Amino acid sequence: MRDMNPQTLKVACSTCNLRELCMPIDLSKEELDRIDDLVGARRKIKRGTTLFRNGEKFTSLYAIRTGFFKTCVASEDGRDQVTGFQMAGEVVGLDGIVNDHHTCDAVALEDAEVCVMPFDRIEEFSREVHSLQHHVHKIMSREIVREHGVMLLLGSMRAEERLATFLLNLVQRLHTRGFSQSELILRMTREEIGSFLGLKLETVSRTFSRFVEDGIVEVKQRHVRILNPGALRDIINPKAPI
Repeated sequence: MRDMNPQTLKVACSTCNLRELCMPIDLSKEELDRIDDLVGARRKIKRGTTLFRNGEKFTSLYAIRTGFFKTCVASEDGRDQVTGFQMAGEVVGLDGIVNDHHTCDAVALEDAEVCVMPFDRIEEFSREVHSLQHHVHKIMSREIVREHGVMLLLGSMRAEERLATFLLNLVQRLHTRGFSQSELILRMTREEIGSFLGLKLETVSRTFSRFVEDGIVEVKQRHVRILNPGALRDIINPKAPI
């Protein structure tokens, strides 16, 4: 269900420990103060509720402060097709820029908090602060590159390659945010991982089991410890140097 009564809180980008992930790093104090005014509020989203829905009018981008989200669309048979997973320090809502309506659902995988950034105000401020405009363009470009990566993943990789790529990408993104390089807690289910990777649930479980048997990872429920990252990289590209 939709979180119809989100709690709003005063937010200050200038003091946020995720600022360098969401905002340009070369803003002056005056510009940061203006961005504080631009953002203005946070929203708390309960686990299992939506931040926005497919077809909903686009008004804002959302910088994830805490928590995990998945984006998904309904497939022809009515099932949810997962199109991505987003975490703290990343921005969701870019899909709505094209035609002023969102083209997917964004669902919280755990209790989360986002900073609301009205897009019309971002555009206005970007005209004055070119570094912010450049940063928004970088975020959009990163999303395009990510989508190309997903297309490659689904179009040419075996199940082992898909899961290895997924785990290495996830742990690298978490490490950028100060977490371990080798351990992670999966906020998504194996079924959701399978939906994203284009694999059946049974294939995801079987591939995880194979990685465990080969001593590549250690799995305890949703806690994953990567024991041999070099082996994961070899699965993706045997000729790549470790």
